[in-house]
Amino acid sequence: MSKVDKLSGFVVVTGASSGIGLELARLAAKDGCDLLLVADRDLSEGEAAAKSAGAASVETVQADLATPEGLKTLMGAIGDRAVDALLANAGHGLGDAFLDQEWKDIAHVIHTNVTGTTWLIHQIGQRMRARNAGRILVTGSIAGHIPGSFQLVYNSTKSYVDYFCFGLRNELKDTDVVVTCLMPGVTDTEFFDRADMENTDAGESDSKADPAKVAKDGYDALIDGEAHTVSGLMNKIQDAFAGIIPDTVLAQMHRKMAKPHDE
Repeated sequence: MSKVDKLSGFVVVTGASSGIGLELARLAAKDGCDLLLVADRDLSEGEAAAKSAGAASVETVQADLATPEGLKTLMGAIGDRAVDALLANAGHGLGDAFLDQEWKDIAHVIHTNVTGTTWLIHQIGQRMRARNAGRILVTGSIAGHIPGSFQLVYNSTKSYVDYFCFGLRNELKDTDVVVTCLMPGVTDTEFFDRADMENTDAGESDSKADPAKVAKDGYDALIDGEAHTVSGLMNKIQDAFAGIIPDTVLAQMHRKMAKPHDE
């Protein structure tokens, strides 16, 4: 896959209100791109950061990409414009035991992480293939390679996302459309607050990755045309061992990280 010096043109960033998505928006802004920032919550911080970083232009769309209405709102904002890069970062988690969770919350994670992400890539990816140009960065996770006790739905959705990216990249290998998967580990974002996982070993960890560093790793991998990047040395080691350690042992290890302390 082709390497470029930087991103250019019209770039769509989902999940851009905070964390990794905000940092991805900042990086694209530094490259002078025209940005469309998307999230299901207030985007004022992302908009201000992108403008101050030098974006050619910044638009925002507040929409819930777990819903058909939100996805249609986003595509309406894109209109007929060619998307030069899609940074598909929208996603969230859900803590606690699977059978203790509310179905509406489970469904929202699935529809955000899987349904909405897949639909959006299908829509924009078709346009990119027709033009034989474009780049897609998807935020997956090393969690996708670990049975996620007490974070079961999130890890399962990220397993889908990780392997979806590899398969799509292979389908597009004879084109100039680049697909890259960013696989972070535990990162210092609003993820744990939104997932109600602050009262866990993972949520209380002092060794969370810097979202700016994670975003830079993914952004650079996309520019270099790489298939994926695992951000952080310890995450690389953990991901490598995930392919060796028995799944039953991995599930127990994850249980210790993700089980609430009051259970």
